Amino acid sequence: MSTVGSGPSPASDKRERRREQWGWYFYDWANSTFYTSVITVFGALYMSSVAALDAKSHPERNGPTPCVDEHGVDNNLVNCDISLLGLTFPAGSLWGYLLAASTVIQVLILPITGAIADRTQYKKRLLGFFAFLGSAASALLFFVADDRWELGVVLYILGNIGYGASIVTYYSFLPDIATPDERDDVSSRGWAFGYLGGGVALALQLAFYLNHETLGISEALAVRICYLSSGLWWALFTLVPLRRLTERQPPHGHEHGVSVLKAGFAELRDTLRAAKAFPLTLAFLGAYLVFTDGISTVVSVSAQYGSEELKFGNEVLIATILVIQFVAYLGGMLHGLAARRWGAKKTILASLVVWMVVLASAYFIEAGRQLQFYAVAAGIGLVLGGTNALSRSLYSQMIPAGKEAQYYSLYEIGERGTSWLGPLLFAGVGQATGSFRYAIIALLVFFVVGFVLVALIPVRRAIAEAGNPEPSVL
Repeated sequence: MSTVGSGPSPASDKRERRREQWGWYFYDWANSTFYTSVITVFGALYMSSVAALDAKSHPERNGPTPCVDEHGVDNNLVNCDISLLGLTFPAGSLWGYLLAASTVIQVLILPITGAIADRTQYKKRLLGFFAFLGSAASALLFFVADDRWELGVVLYILGNIGYGASIVTYYSFLPDIATPDERDDVSSRGWAFGYLGGGVALALQLAFYLNHETLGISEALAVRICYLSSGLWWALFTLVPLRRLTERQPPHGHEHGVSVLKAGFAELRDTLRAAKAFPLTLAFLGAYLVFTDGISTVVSVSAQYGSEELKFGNEVLIATILVIQFVAYLGGMLHGLAARRWGAKKTILASLVVWMVVLASAYFIEAGRQLQFYAVAAGIGLVLGGTNALSRSLYSQMIPAGKEAQYYSLYEIGERGTSWLGPLLFAGVGQATGSFRYAIIALLVFFVVGFVLVALIPVRRAIAEAGNPEPSVL
């Protein structure tokens, strides 16, 4: 088994720590545009429409069912067939299959990435490599036009790999830049700053997209330009953390070239074996995976709930996304202040209670009542960033020294590996009852179970078992 030192030690000078922390915040600012713009807002509809155009242009190699009319308008994407690697499926299913494939690939790649990062301590190099891989893939989506949806599949997968692997490496810097007492506040600020960055980028892109006719460009070209701007935004602001962050833990491996990959697999194997000695850390990870599935599901189905159950148009849904993004900045900052006074665990528990209230309120929204919908969106934003941010920082206290990237890779792939449960429950309840109101209220189970599990975990003992210093407030 590899030898691990005492772990990274943040700079003793507070001004130097602040400088590094601000550099770290900027990676949240940089990468948020990928998830917000490239995935959430522009991804699904555009990729499906490009695939639909291919099905219309080449029915001989796809399916016989036309999916766009003579004006190029989407007609019936669900029944429109396309083919990839010998498989035929509806164009409307492309996005779901693409996200699923990206998740599976990340589950295979992220653990070994974390192991290599910990062993070599080339965390800045890995952060830069994967960030620029993801940003380049995002920018190159500009060339996904006409019927070139296969190129989009490759680029989306590469973008997701870059995003996931860079996030794992980015998270692992938290013990390098913040003392135990600072981590809750630093993590919350980073998450809040990320939502602000994603919101600013999306607001600019939507202003451009919604005025594409005035500017004399097509809707498809407007989306492609938004892809290009997201990639450039991500790459440009990544330069800030790459200049300011410092690797403070010496490597505990001296391999080079291909042997680094082999040593990484050995490192990962040793970590997985040793993880059984930290059952409370794994218990907290399990609790996090339960309630974060609920959080991600609420975010991903909110537009569908607003559209199909509450009968709102696209302009309301777009405004709602922006409300959530900007309120999430305020919510992240408030969570940091609350954790400083009452501790991360108590603040997370209080945040989960707010989630329950938000879901109960969503059930009672009347169709067509925009102010009610915006109020619930503001409630989501208030707890969206803070819950995850404090979970990230509290988890960092429970990780054995020198294993930060590996344990955060488990954190990330666990989140992705369970993220299908919430959507499955939502869709199943909606189908069984014929109402998405019952489906949205069913998601309460994730927050109730998550609350109970977090409440049962003795956080102080978990930190002590990991061999880490205890923060003054828990």
